[in-house]
Amino acid sequence: MKLYDSLRAPNPRRVRWFLAEKGAEDQVEIIDVSIFKGEHRQPDYLARAGLANVPMLEMDDGTAITESVAICRYLESVFPEPNLFGRDARETAVIEMWSRRAEMMLATPLMMTVRHSHPALAALEKQIPEIAEANRAGATRALKVFDRQLADNEFIASDRVTMADILAATAIDFSRMAKFVLPEEMAHVRRWYDAMLARPAAKAGTA
Repeated sequence: MKLYDSLRAPNPRRVRWFLAEKGAEDQVEIIDVSIFKGEHRQPDYLARAGLANVPMLEMDDGTAITESVAICRYLESVFPEPNLFGRDARETAVIEMWSRRAEMMLATPLMMTVRHSHPALAALEKQIPEIAEANRAGATRALKVFDRQLADNEFIASDRVTMADILAATAIDFSRMAKFVLPEEMAHVRRWYDAMLARPAAKAGTA
């Protein structure tokens, strides 16, 4: 298998972190794709990926998958332990619920905050400061939901790290590019976030 990756982008980092939690980093060949050079828009890449997206996982038979969570679901079937998506129907549904919340309420707003505020990204799209500020405010509000959940739980969706934690942690870490800081009053989120960054897998593929 080959993983087409881009080092500083948040979505590929989800997959690298996921693989590291599985202890399977050496089972997948990593190929760097430069977003700033437009390598994800080249005809050869588009012919395989279908969209100008990273990451892309290319299987040995040529099948290509984009979308980071879809890639991780496939990798879960190939490397089933440790389990990160759920061991039974109830747990799988709870992890899915919190993963979607992490994606929609934290990851997407924080990515939009970075995209519309970081000077280096102005080369990739027209930045609108109001979009950045609205999304920053939305993510800050959403953190209250996660802080309540983490008040009585070590991790977001289960008694162990799951995909929900990876989604939320990579989003918050990426948001440092927009100088986003976790509010002091979010004590439970801050405790969880420090623990996530202390995990060996957090360093997977970082610069």
